[in-house]
Amino acid sequence: MNNGSGVRGQGSEGAPPACPYNDLYIYYLQGNAGTPDKFFGKSFIGNWQEDGFSFLFFSEPSQDKVQQLIDASPELVLLDQFRMTYNEWQGGRLAPFTIGSFLILPPWKGDWDEEIALSDNGRQKWEIMLDPGVVFGTGTHPTTHDCLNMLEQVCGTERIASALDLGTGTGLLALAVAKLGCPRTLALDFNFLAAKTAKRNTVLNGLEDRILLLQARAEDFIACRADLVIANIHYDVMKRLICPEAFSGKKWLILSGLLRSEARDIVFRLSQHPVRIVTRQEHEGIWHTFLVKVED
Repeated sequence: MNNGSGVRGQGSEGAPPACPYNDLYIYYLQGNAGTPDKFFGKSFIGNWQEDGFSFLFFSEPSQDKVQQLIDASPELVLLDQFRMTYNEWQGGRLAPFTIGSFLILPPWKGDWDEEIALSDNGRQKWEIMLDPGVVFGTGTHPTTHDCLNMLEQVCGTERIASALDLGTGTGLLALAVAKLGCPRTLALDFNFLAAKTAKRNTVLNGLEDRILLLQARAEDFIACRADLVIANIHYDVMKRLICPEAFSGKKWLILSGLLRSEARDIVFRLSQHPVRIVTRQEHEGIWHTFLVKVED
């Protein structure tokens, strides 16, 4: 088991592998295309499904394959198609960066030694390898920064024996709490591609014995007992999580992903329960994150 600083992923020649993504070919469909991995072959990266639409991602042009799927599934309609670089999709070049005691870096080769040295300042770092694939959640969003800082705060206060990560995305927060010593984390996401990506990152970091990944709805698991709940999630889901079951058998909650008006509502909802807001972080008055202590 690797819960220390970590070692970068190695290719067959003993060197870090090259980035597996270059140009992305994206097909935007009306309808749920499912998980046609075997149908499309190796060039298929994944399907992001949301609100009755599908985004099929490939590493090479695949219009003929997509058309074959549409011909076999009359409910599917091709609405548009796009080609862009991986960096364009992610909003910039992926490179190592630090947040508190964490060093987060892609598992593939890059000219990053100088960047790592500049960001390290000689401090001990928990190294997390993160391959976001085409899932959003590279770790650079302000709410992710705040969640990671609060994880360090909680784990530095007491031993966290179990955690529940709701809406795990790429799995970064589950990986972080495992690196900080939590032996049991249940991480879940309702989006299949996100859950699949988080599972890959769990394996990449050698933390399969500490993290269990599920494709599931957060509402269905909020009653699970855990020392810590992490929910960096949409407000529409968050407001359904603030219920008596959310606090039973819990010690701490990290709630994030909230805009200003949403945060005000969550504060009101929390006031109806036996909890105390220990820390509140906000960025430019827009994004809000809460560290909540459940009172005995």
